[in-house]
Amino acid sequence: AALAMLAQGSATGPTRGARVGVRGSMFRLARAVSVATPRRLSRGGFSRSLAPARAEGDAPAVPKKPHVDGRRQFSDIPDGMETVERVVTDEKIAAFRASIANELMLAPLTKGGNLPFRRLCVDLGCNVTVSEMVFARYALKRNPVELARLRRHECEKTFGVQIATNQIAEGVNAGRLAFESGADFLDLNCGCPIHETWKRGLGAKLLKKPAKLERLVRGIADGVPLPLTVKIRLGAGASEAPAAALAEACENAGAAAVIIHGRTKEQRYTRAANWNLIGEIREARAIPVVGNGDILTWYEHKNRVEQSGAFATMTGRGALIKPWIFKEKIDGAEWDPTPEARVGVYLTLCGYFKEHFRADELGKKRYMEFMPWHFGFFCRYRPLPETVYGAMAREHPLLQTRLGVVESAAIAAAEARHLSPLDRLLRVELEECHARLSEALWDADQDVGRAVELFEAMTTDGSLERWEAEERAERARSRDPDASLGAGDTIRG
Repeated sequence: AALAMLAQGSATGPTRGARVGVRGSMFRLARAVSVATPRRLSRGGFSRSLAPARAEGDAPAVPKKPHVDGRRQFSDIPDGMETVERVVTDEKIAAFRASIANELMLAPLTKGGNLPFRRLCVDLGCNVTVSEMVFARYALKRNPVELARLRRHECEKTFGVQIATNQIAEGVNAGRLAFESGADFLDLNCGCPIHETWKRGLGAKLLKKPAKLERLVRGIADGVPLPLTVKIRLGAGASEAPAAALAEACENAGAAAVIIHGRTKEQRYTRAANWNLIGEIREARAIPVVGNGDILTWYEHKNRVEQSGAFATMTGRGALIKPWIFKEKIDGAEWDPTPEARVGVYLTLCGYFKEHFRADELGKKRYMEFMPWHFGFFCRYRPLPETVYGAMAREHPLLQTRLGVVESAAIAAAEARHLSPLDRLLRVELEECHARLSEALWDADQDVGRAVELFEAMTTDGSLERWEAEERAERARSRDPDASLGAGDTIRG
């Protein structure tokens, strides 16, 4: 009987899991292989039938339609192997370089580089802004979140779009989307250290193979109608040795400028940015080198340019903590706004969020996803006049180390009641406080006096004292009682 079933299976196809009784025992036939229809394993490990040979005289088989890759929206994609005539002109590249010379640029900031915040920075003197990082693949799939990040506000003087990709076709097509959205330049992210980006082969992962990076940069630079900059770190691991080769690869590939974050991927924010190495690379390269890392004051911009010879500088956390750093750079002097003036700055940002998201319930919900996050940086503002802290900037170049030293003195001053209650409130680092402050700004409806009144109410209803007590308890539990909350790599965002 078993043999009969095998014969039947061979004629009609495989029999899955057939039970056959032989002398009271039960055996399972796992699979009978068809004799009439040869089979082979596909890449997924499943068997599939081979197409039978076409007999002479049969109608010709209909050819299979070619696979359409939605990312290849244009046919003229460079391959990155050899130089072709570029779309962008030398005149456009020269004009771009002139627009960033000696500027303090706003870095591309995940979540922080939103359009309302960029508008605020422009109000305060920023001349070169960059979008949040855009995943090229999702932008080309018309993901609304990614497409929104391409949007430029009319007030932005020189605006760049940063993309994350490891494929030439994606980069070129995303660059053309950026061009259509009004960008002045395109930036390729080769420095993002977060795991989600790394595991996709994006960001800092591109630093592992300089030759492959050179081909990628050349292909994108050849195919986009915008100047291309490349933002790199000093290396993908702990070593800073690859930095020179990476910058050389970018120059050979035809980048309009290279932006160097003076740390490796593994260092994250645990070490001070190596501006000496940035200076060495600047000496060796002919293209503009923009330096990035640990710039919190106008005089640090000036000192870093003098130290490294950088063509320009870029700041990220410095702008998140005090957006008026750009005003200080233009004025060549510190601006220490009163607590009331700082409330006015934050209220302006609130107004830009209302315009961006609309002043309704849904708009407020979106606003509350961003504004408390920004207060997580605003609360870390401390006055740093050059006469007092200029030497410290050289002795403790790591941004959070300096803020930790300053914070210990500020805590002592606050305990001695040298700070006003409003100033103390603006320094609270607890998320509950940031949510309350954000709600108050929304309710103030662009009235600075009303906003100050709502803030001061929190200093008299017991909230400020409770929050300060919680912070003291947190500092007591930490290993470094003098360190500010959220320092270093644990900064939210």
